[in-house]
Amino acid sequence: METFGRHDPCVGIRATPIAEAMLALVLMDHALRHRAQCGDVQSTLAPIPGRIA
Repeated sequence: METFGRHDPCVGIRATPIAEAMLALVLMDHALRHRAQCGDVQSTLAPIPGRIA
């Protein structure tokens, strides 16, 4: 078997940051969908502080 391209043999080390990033994307997607469908609903969520890693 021969593969071409970039392949990472050990994704286990980066599994936690990948899962955190995917969770953040899913949560933000749901928040934006809710906001788009229910424009008159006021959100009680506090702003999420940004940070530089």
